[in-house]
Amino acid sequence: MNLLSWIIIFSLLGGLLSVMVAASFLLLPESLRKTLVPHLVSFAIGSLLGAAFLGLLPHALAGPDVEDFHAIFLAVLLGLLSFFLLEKLVLWRHCHADHCEAHAPHDQHDNQKEAAGWMILVGDGMHNLVDGVLIAAAFMTDIHLGIVTALAIAAHEIPQEVGDFVVLLHSGFSRRKALLFNVLSSLATIVGALLAYWSLDDMQHLLPYVLAVAASSFIYIAVADLIPGLHKRAEASATVQQVVLIAAGVSLIYITHSTLH
Repeated sequence: MNLLSWIIIFSLLGGLLSVMVAASFLLLPESLRKTLVPHLVSFAIGSLLGAAFLGLLPHALAGPDVEDFHAIFLAVLLGLLSFFLLEKLVLWRHCHADHCEAHAPHDQHDNQKEAAGWMILVGDGMHNLVDGVLIAAAFMTDIHLGIVTALAIAAHEIPQEVGDFVVLLHSGFSRRKALLFNVLSSLATIVGALLAYWSLDDMQHLLPYVLAVAASSFIYIAVADLIPGLHKRAEASATVQQVVLIAAGVSLIYITHSTLH
């Protein structure tokens, strides 16, 4: 089997395996999922922030071609502002002429949740694109390294994919739609792998900035779209529960990255 075949097969494995394992969450009875989703939103916040600050940004800053850290953080800042504008565009799409102010708060909240769902897909697609680049780079170094890298990526993506499903369901996506778009997003792994295989040398200097923008999407979704919803339950017991679940999400990402690196 030639090198390109190895890259394609294990890129599929790295992208789709984690989605399929995480999708088992969708097989739970609807009543149980509705009970779990509010709690898992807190866990998703921790997973998103952990992936951004403990995974994506450290890799972006550690890139061999990175000499100016200011440029990386500028990419993060521009990414945050871009996702703010993207969310605005999604909200405006639901408005009619100049009557947005007449929308009920419930309608605007639903629109904001939908915007979060689309942004998580954009950020996850970018993340999967980078995973494909990493898998191809590993295989181009050594076949065994490529296999280990693909399996490691599939493993550390599982908790994040569960968080993605939670965000999509919380955003109003149906189970079928959430699964379909997550599978499509996972195919970006193959795109990244093929691009890297054909032009890795030309793409190497762009990798840290792609990582930075992907991190900014996760940060924005967690802070701007998910955390405000937690403030609706201000009682002490709910706050403690939210903090514990956020910490659990961060801890799982930290442990996974520490174990696999």
